[in-house]
Amino acid sequence: CSRPQKVCLCPFLPVHPLKVSTCLYIIQHPAEESRVLRTVPLLAACLPPDKCKILVGRRFSEDRYPELATVCRNPNTLILYPGAEATNLEEVAVMSPSPSVMIIIDGTWSQAKDIFYKNSLFRLPKQVQLKTSNSSQYVIRTQPTNTCLSTLECAAVALAIMEKNKSIQETILHPLQALCSFQLQHGAQIHHSKEHLLKNGLYDKPMPKNKRKLRRMELLVNNVKI
Repeated sequence: CSRPQKVCLCPFLPVHPLKVSTCLYIIQHPAEESRVLRTVPLLAACLPPDKCKILVGRRFSEDRYPELATVCRNPNTLILYPGAEATNLEEVAVMSPSPSVMIIIDGTWSQAKDIFYKNSLFRLPKQVQLKTSNSSQYVIRTQPTNTCLSTLECAAVALAIMEKNKSIQETILHPLQALCSFQLQHGAQIHHSKEHLLKNGLYDKPMPKNKRKLRRMELLVNNVKI
């Protein structure tokens, strides 16, 4: 796991990489590389190297990334990104065989949105989303809403659905749970979602002056999906 011995997560990783038929392409915003508590390395440690490929960047052109372009043009490729055009992943899994590739964008919500909309390649695959009411277990990092999940959690749920194996989700979440436990034992605090803080009058930061950001906060408080 490349962590200090005192907080080593290796005992919580699977002894052998999980056997999955779906290959994940993690499109990672460069800012995520410098985060100490990022979850993608834990995800990669749970899967075979050829089933979890990480590409770091903001812009992905067909000329610079021909392999990715080929993947995006494959009719069996899915991209996990919520929105009005996205289909429930469970419906896709029932109607079609397991895809060869699933693309997941790793970054903050604003970073992921920038990557998705400014790279035309990512609008070629079928867009899917997760329908879940579960709260994130990544409690040491603030999420926008109560049901927003980390990249590792999204991958765990998605793989469990596509592989039709619930134990995959449990196995991948195990090191994340251990990571959060270690951090809380060493002084970290539980981070409630921004939605929770706003609704309970606990948000202690200055409200944004930007009208668009302020409107997003109002929607959170009023239970409007954003």
